[in-house]
Amino acid sequence: AATAPRIPPTRLALHHFDVSYSLQLKDLWPSVRAGLLCEQKYGALLNNFSPVDHVAQELELQNATDFVSEAPKKAQRSQWGAAAEEAGRGESRSQEGSGEGRTVMQAETMTQAEMSPPLRASISSNIKCYTFPRGDITRFRPARPDTLGLLNYYLMDAASLLPVLALNVQPDDFVLDLCAAPGGKTLALLQTGVCGHLAANDVSISRTKRLYQILHSYIPKEIRETVSVTSCDGRDWEQLEGGTFHKVLVDVPCTTDRHSLMEDDNNIFHRRRTKERQMLPMLQLQLLMAGILATKPGGEVVYSTCSLSPLQNEYVIE
Repeated sequence: AATAPRIPPTRLALHHFDVSYSLQLKDLWPSVRAGLLCEQKYGALLNNFSPVDHVAQELELQNATDFVSEAPKKAQRSQWGAAAEEAGRGESRSQEGSGEGRTVMQAETMTQAEMSPPLRASISSNIKCYTFPRGDITRFRPARPDTLGLLNYYLMDAASLLPVLALNVQPDDFVLDLCAAPGGKTLALLQTGVCGHLAANDVSISRTKRLYQILHSYIPKEIRETVSVTSCDGRDWEQLEGGTFHKVLVDVPCTTDRHSLMEDDNNIFHRRRTKERQMLPMLQLQLLMAGILATKPGGEVVYSTCSLSPLQNEYVIE
């Protein structure tokens, strides 16, 4: 008897996203779909524990820019643009009024723009991540070791830095990265240079080994010794160190949308992993609750995924 052809997990993932995300994103879905199917672009997270000045200069000569430092500038320009537009509308509304009135209205609008808080850049002034401009598909060359053997930058999806920036780590904060492997966000947290203590945990022993490798490749021994690496079920963290941390990052397992469209290996849309995929929101909720319980009163928790799914984002939070 003939057997039905095996449908690759990547095809199953694309069909699932076409059905669900087209309803969610509507007219935006075609462009988002194209972005997900394009070759992944990486950012280069500079390693502050290695001499980076000449590395930054080399990257800038290749037309790469530090998106972390550029973001507040873009926000400021956007605020000024919005303020100017509002001032223009105010002038048209008050043409019959005095010139003095129009000047005051414009001044008030500009003052509000100046006072609007820019993106939280002060948190991460030590973090530098270089990216090539939109449309530029140049690839970063592999990182090179310095005289101490530490690699000078780490290649990662630049969007993966956003949860770290949002965490807003302050000097001497005790920080927990609850689902830390493979280690990019842990490495970024260390680049802030202000963590009083950093705990990096992941339930997967094999992935935790990868985390150890990254720490050894980028972080000097005296700093590594301030990081505690564990491999336990994050859902049980309260039983280990409840109410201990100022900041907790809960970057949960998810459908990892881009990976699901690109790689058949270890794909969450493989038919044998259907139940596991369906149970993801419950797992994510349990991890988030554990992260909250691990936080000191008045502390902060950042929850993040690599998925566009509302079931794995808004619904978990709500």
